[in-house]
Amino acid sequence: MRAIAIGQYGGRDTLQLVDLPTPEPAAGEIRVRVHAAGVNPVDWKIREGRVQARIPGAFPLIPGWDAAGTVDACGPGATNFHPGDAVFAYCRKPVIQHGTYAEYVCIPQVFAATKPSTLSFEEAAALPLAGLTAYQSLVEAAGLRVGDKVLVHAAAGGVGGFAVQIAKILGAYVVATAGPDNQEAVRALGADDAIDYTSADFVEAVHRRHPQGIDIVFDTVGGEVQTRSAQVLRKAGVLVSILALQDEAGLRAKGVEPRYVFVAPNAAQLGVLARWADAGVLRASLAEVLPLEQAARAHELSESGHVRGKIVLRIA
Repeated sequence: MRAIAIGQYGGRDTLQLVDLPTPEPAAGEIRVRVHAAGVNPVDWKIREGRVQARIPGAFPLIPGWDAAGTVDACGPGATNFHPGDAVFAYCRKPVIQHGTYAEYVCIPQVFAATKPSTLSFEEAAALPLAGLTAYQSLVEAAGLRVGDKVLVHAAAGGVGGFAVQIAKILGAYVVATAGPDNQEAVRALGADDAIDYTSADFVEAVHRRHPQGIDIVFDTVGGEVQTRSAQVLRKAGVLVSILALQDEAGLRAKGVEPRYVFVAPNAAQLGVLARWADAGVLRASLAEVLPLEQAARAHELSESGHVRGKIVLRIA
């Protein structure tokens, strides 16, 4: 099968188009013919070797944790799907090696959900990691309730864009931070208020516009943005981040409830996202769709940090 793989950690030049054996599904697994693979910042961090301390890798290493495609084969005991079924999945495994930048990937059947019928394979491939991250952060970690005020940082990005939509679906009032070129885009996603972080201090802007404070801050940026976000939260407000918490004790001392989320595969939650997509209330914004051979270009775009929506590789 054709795949993009690396033989060592390093720069974008390590991404090579190779021919590897087609994998065989083990017990409880399905083999997916991958039509499209989502590209996420974690992919190039894996390529650079930044994730080794948390999840081991093995070479040749095929990146990619997002996939949409059709079931090609089922391993022993895998009865949830049948060959030809259209599925999508978040495909993170205990060892990083057999990812989704490939014509085929084998995954536990419990990772997969039926692809939203209204989305293309490219759109569906953009949804799993980013959509589940937003869902698990807002619903599970933050316990979002109807009427909550939620501040979403980097709201035009892949995760942020889904967070805005999910928060609105669940009945929240959404404040979004985004650059000047993305103000209209985040409002189109459903944001009730948008702050241009390049021309206004977000802490001052929130205090001025929402003096009663914010119930939940969703941080996808880290650093100073994370630490300063505590200043806009009401007492006992929740700061949920997908970046490591820098001062958890300090945040608690300020009356903030800090939460860290490392997204996990969850087919049931993917099913919820799929239903929302088919109902027309959740959409996947595609920044770029590139052929598999241009994986290095996809990483270059992702590394820029200024992508509106998701980057996807088209495989077949």
